Amino acid sequence: MTQSAFVDQVQVNLRGGDGGAGAMSFRREAHVPKGGPDGGDGGAGGDVVLVADRNVASLLAFRDHPHRRAPNGVHGAGGKRHGARGKDLVITVPEGTVVRARDGEVLADLVQHGARYVAARGGRGGRGNARFLSNARRAPGFAEQGEYGEELWLRLEVKLLADAALVGFPNAGKSTLIASVSAAKPKIADYPFTTLEPNLGVVRFRDHEFVVADIPGLVEGASEGRGLGHEFLRHIERARVLVILLDLASVDGRTAAEQEAVLLRELGRYEPDLLDRPRLVVGNKADVADDAVAAGFEGFRISAVTRAGLDELLGRIGTLVDDARGAEPAPEGFVVLRPEETGFSVAREDDGTYRVYGKVAERVVAMADLTNAEAIAYVHERFRRMGVERALERAGARDGDVVHIGDVELEYVEGFG
Repeated sequence: MTQSAFVDQVQVNLRGGDGGAGAMSFRREAHVPKGGPDGGDGGAGGDVVLVADRNVASLLAFRDHPHRRAPNGVHGAGGKRHGARGKDLVITVPEGTVVRARDGEVLADLVQHGARYVAARGGRGGRGNARFLSNARRAPGFAEQGEYGEELWLRLEVKLLADAALVGFPNAGKSTLIASVSAAKPKIADYPFTTLEPNLGVVRFRDHEFVVADIPGLVEGASEGRGLGHEFLRHIERARVLVILLDLASVDGRTAAEQEAVLLRELGRYEPDLLDRPRLVVGNKADVADDAVAAGFEGFRISAVTRAGLDELLGRIGTLVDDARGAEPAPEGFVVLRPEETGFSVAREDDGTYRVYGKVAERVVAMADLTNAEAIAYVHERFRRMGVERALERAGARDGDVVHIGDVELEYVEGFG
């Protein structure tokens, strides 16, 4: 059994590159026995960037390789030589890719070709000891470690970008129709659920040019997840025009009116706004139409097999698409901006310890060399200037209490510094 080449949902693990460590170095010259600090800074780690690309058809590349990591930054060196920044890892995804956090929050909607989203940021490079030179600290004997890159799981989903979506029950003839009017070559057979993945076809007819999506057949209860359910309903969301394709030769004897009522009900339950889209109701298989099923259907009839009525159908769809394009601009994507955190908070835990929350405070200890007494003194100095020590005192911390900051455990010292 061959696996489908169309993958429209994946979970990915992305990690930005780690920052390079700053160098701890002093200038060494023949006639300068006590040269000053000259340790260079480490380079920042590379970011992981998602970019929409019209030449990428699906998320297949992530199915077997969900873990991606950007390169690390280079460590600093003596002589104030700074390490190089890690190169960004640019990952192309299909147009129409929605980026979600694990809790379902939408972080980005990459609709247009070239749209970019920085999904995982690289860590900052550590500062070399030359950066800590001051009037009070003439020979700093410490440097910063590089910051770890951001790591997170994301969910990627593709919502097809089509001008018109073919909506109908399984085996209504959608695949035959799209194969007849475009160069798309979907699998076609005489049994339900032949189409297990959406197909896109570009139609050029007279003065019209538009993209048609063949959406796998809906079943009653699809809006609640029955059958293929939400797996494919979301591909209809971006379509400008809906083509409701009814089977006039239905083997189960369901009338055209009954089919239309069920299809519209499922669309409305999934997304009520879909019922406000321009739509065209079409009866297919007119050449072999069942009299009982076709009875009472006075709408537009075609035969995708014999091509009867296809020219008129394409003209009607083209006109609806042109009108819809003129009525509203193409859908625009968005990216959720993540401002840098600046504050912090202190909380007492159930076990009597204290925890400091806040990106800046966590970064101070994460990048410090806590095996170095000078570096520890510098951390205390930073926290005193930031107001962390005062906040801990107000929260009730006393000498010897345990304080957690990120993954680091420290001991509170009253009146340090």
